[in-house]
Amino acid sequence: MPSHQRTLTRRRLLAATAATTPWLGFPALRAVRGAEPAAAAETLAQTLHASLTAVQREAVCFAWDYRHPKFGLLRTRVANNWNATKPAVKSDFFTADQQQLVRGIFERLISPDWLTRFDKQLEDDTGGFGHDQSIALLGEPGSGRFQFLLTGRHMTLRCDGDSAEHVAFGGPIFYGHDAGGFNEEKNHAGNVFWPQAVAANGVYAILDGGQRERALVPKTPRETAIAFRGANGGEGLPVTDLSPDQKAELDRVLALLLEPFRSSDRDEARRCLAAQGGLEGCRLAFYRDEDLGNDGVWDNWRLEGPAFVWHFRGAPHVHVWVNIADTPAVATNA
Repeated sequence: MPSHQRTLTRRRLLAATAATTPWLGFPALRAVRGAEPAAAAETLAQTLHASLTAVQREAVCFAWDYRHPKFGLLRTRVANNWNATKPAVKSDFFTADQQQLVRGIFERLISPDWLTRFDKQLEDDTGGFGHDQSIALLGEPGSGRFQFLLTGRHMTLRCDGDSAEHVAFGGPIFYGHDAGGFNEEKNHAGNVFWPQAVAANGVYAILDGGQRERALVPKTPRETAIAFRGANGGEGLPVTDLSPDQKAELDRVLALLLEPFRSSDRDEARRCLAAQGGLEGCRLAFYRDEDLGNDGVWDNWRLEGPAFVWHFRGAPHVHVWVNIADTPAVATNA
């Protein structure tokens, strides 16, 4: 790449991050704890877009409504192990400055308290950030339709600055972790996301007998089945049947589910859920099959509302599918 392009990229990088980032060492552009800068991830995504050469744009930039021949509509595609484009982030295809920008975007999508845990997941699953991940940039910055998409094994993350109407997280997302050996033991030792399931099972533990019977479902649905089913969809125990203290505990679980992500995405997810009637419009299901160790700690479970799906599959290792909107009319490409 010409030296003048590298200088431009570095200048843009410094300008975009100077106010929020104390240092630029890759692979860790450390995010400042505390108040989250407005649209910081989107700002860096626009800077990255401006830095790309014609060759790079041909490989990773697409129209807003681009339909991939294999994956379909790219801006709504979600999967547990896929690459939206071929070049790995940490490869010679991108300059060191561009790699820093991608890392910076990633760090601004994640809560600072969770970066170490995500890095452990990435190290276990792919050998570290950037080795397996690829990116796509959809639409044009400033047009009102622009999305940054980060994909790889156990990762689909996106940011859009509210370009995608009605949805949280810019669209469906995925996170997961194989802490070693693919088939984990019942306690999921070392899995950074398993505490979410422990918390959900804490709700099951305080249900009475009749509630448990309604909450416990024989068979786990296909994990990719995260399309919205509307007000009459879903299975398991209606949240309306919970007591106030049980509802409070479920709300604590929801907070733990949202905790790994930046505050603006957490808030948007809550707003979308509120538009559907809040947690009281949801159902909570635990799945009897695939109970690792046959210990009655349910590895697979699901919280679902009219336009809300948080599907946690813990067997044989953790896969989590998230799809949230303010209306069931939003389509999903999983």
